[in-house]
Amino acid sequence: MTQLVMGKSVTYEHTLPELNPSYRLLLGPGPCNVDPRILRIASAPQLGHIDPEFFGILEETAQLLRWVFQTKNEMTLCVSGSGFSGAEAVLCNLLEEGDTLIAGSLGFFSGQIVEISQRAGARVINLETELGKPLAPEVLEQAFRDHPEARIFATAIAETSTGLWQPLEELERITHAHGALFVVDAVCGLGGVPMNIDEMRIDACYAGSQKSLGALPGLAPVTLNERAVQVIQHRKRLVQSYYLDLLKLNRYWNGDHAYHHTACSNLVYAMREALRITLEEGLETRWARHQLHGEALRAGIKAMGLDILTQPGYEERRYRACCIGTRIASLRLHTQSRCRPCRR
Repeated sequence: MTQLVMGKSVTYEHTLPELNPSYRLLLGPGPCNVDPRILRIASAPQLGHIDPEFFGILEETAQLLRWVFQTKNEMTLCVSGSGFSGAEAVLCNLLEEGDTLIAGSLGFFSGQIVEISQRAGARVINLETELGKPLAPEVLEQAFRDHPEARIFATAIAETSTGLWQPLEELERITHAHGALFVVDAVCGLGGVPMNIDEMRIDACYAGSQKSLGALPGLAPVTLNERAVQVIQHRKRLVQSYYLDLLKLNRYWNGDHAYHHTACSNLVYAMREALRITLEEGLETRWARHQLHGEALRAGIKAMGLDILTQPGYEERRYRACCIGTRIASLRLHTQSRCRPCRR
């Protein structure tokens, strides 16, 4: 290849070819293969982060998120980052140094609530369950009795690492009876399992774009009700993270759109399209489809002679965690790389 550099002709022996990644059928819990309509809109012309046209897209996306979350919460938006950025944003905004949080650790991902909260300066009471088993309401009740100063209880509705579905009704009742905030991790749940933020009385919830919503990784939907927002507004100190300051982010998404950060318009396009496709299918139809496919996966696992890790009755409807025992010691498992936890 020959180029003109500083008025002189320069020839390079080697050039980099255009990138052409291989196709993969993604069968993990996320990210997933996205709809071609999402890929198409993701390649649309970029808009600036303070373009009035982009502000309109932000507002439409926030309204679609309210529909998927089943909430009227004004503070409903996307944090620029993966699912863990949503966890960081919610927990760091609600917690101040010295606060006590009770964590329902159901596996690897909900277990990160502990570290995130500790890094925010909170004292964490960790209620760690046996893998594949849900958190019992009486355990939470005792934790609140032992720690009446606790301001927040946080857990997940679905735990990726163990294939667990966690019932929330009794946990919510206990949490609010003790005057604490009820925070839910729905990174792999939103769009795939029945959720109604307002009816379930969830004070704050965070999710991810790359799982049941079927969008590209890189955005974390969050929603907080007025009670949670007031906690942030009455903080003694500013939120330690400028980037994850939800009051500033909400002003950018839902207020006068004052500059906060350079949002990626193409990721927002992709999120809006994923939400539009969800609206087109219908939430209840989508939930039923996920359950049907999950049951088909369960039948296949059982047919292979494998056992389901999760306690019966608490299996997540869309994916399964199985036990690999001595019965399949001779089976060769082919993988593209060493097994690692899926990225959030």
